[in-house]
Amino acid sequence: MLSGPTADGCFDMMHYGHANALRQAKAFGDYLVVGVHSDAEIEKHKGPTVMKEEERYAAVAACKWVDEVVKDAPYFTSLELMDQYQCDFCVHGDDITTLSDGTDCYQAVKDAGRYKECKRTQGVSTTELVGRMLLMSAEHLRRKPSFSQKDDKDTLDNFSTGAASQPRTTVSHFLPTSKRIVQFSEGREPKSTDKIVYVDGGFDLFHLGHIEFLKKAKAMGDYLLVGVHDDQAVHVVKGRNYPIMNLHERVLSVLSCRYVDEVIIGAPYSVTKDVLEKVYKVHTVVHGSTDIDRDVGGSDPYKLPKELGIFVQIESPNADLTTDAIVQRIIEHRKVYEERNRRKAEKAALEAALEEAEKNRKASNV
Repeated sequence: MLSGPTADGCFDMMHYGHANALRQAKAFGDYLVVGVHSDAEIEKHKGPTVMKEEERYAAVAACKWVDEVVKDAPYFTSLELMDQYQCDFCVHGDDITTLSDGTDCYQAVKDAGRYKECKRTQGVSTTELVGRMLLMSAEHLRRKPSFSQKDDKDTLDNFSTGAASQPRTTVSHFLPTSKRIVQFSEGREPKSTDKIVYVDGGFDLFHLGHIEFLKKAKAMGDYLLVGVHDDQAVHVVKGRNYPIMNLHERVLSVLSCRYVDEVIIGAPYSVTKDVLEKVYKVHTVVHGSTDIDRDVGGSDPYKLPKELGIFVQIESPNADLTTDAIVQRIIEHRKVYEERNRRKAEKAALEAALEEAEKNRKASNV
């Protein structure tokens, strides 16, 4: 007996746009099965991935709206695979995705009347994120900004608001709304007996390293509260071209993770008494085994929880997978990813034409 929806895709650099599609897909039923394509399938039809397939499988599995992941799912969605996993229908965004030969990946599903659409999230895509990183260089990874320079401050303001930027700066075109935050929020309050764990960070390019750390931190208590630092804090501590994703993009990515219960938006870089007491009574503050970057003036951001005896440092799983490491993958293979984005742009133009033709067909049948 068929029982629920399925969705499939590459889910490269799993971002809040992917998560929003899965949230909408889950709303169509009770049990969501998600197919994730292999590196080889994506290379054939789209171009090289940034994240390796095992990283992508794990990132999708950590999304709180996903019930089951099908690894190495075919790029062309088949009715046979849907039946195998007892899925009534397939859900995809309101754009057309094609194989390398221009065939609609979902044509068989559409012809069978087992296709449903959800709204695509505007302002973000893997291609767009890769584009932001292609504006960087190895030198950008080494620089630390000086906020005494007015152009750096203007650069950050432009980035955070999605305004026009200088060539060296990555730009977000995402427009945050309160509705989207609510859609991603769990809304669960901790019980009086819950042990509340607090972690904080930038969580830029939210990835498997972050996910595994959050999973480990959650296991130390009952309720995980995550502080996400604002753009200025990340910019000062991490360097001139960070963050790559702005505060609200990073917040949505963190909220989509199944291990997270609540988020402090724009949490202070140093853990304060207000953080420990005014949202919820925090029992434990956790940090990974990575180096602790000092706050402005050289102060220890975890000075207070250390003094209170509630600070715990744990071994970071996947310690080699960091935001810097992902950016380095792009920089080291710049030509490959520039070609990938060029091919993707050509493919997108073809898909847009097919999409327009399909809309016209639907309109003529009304």
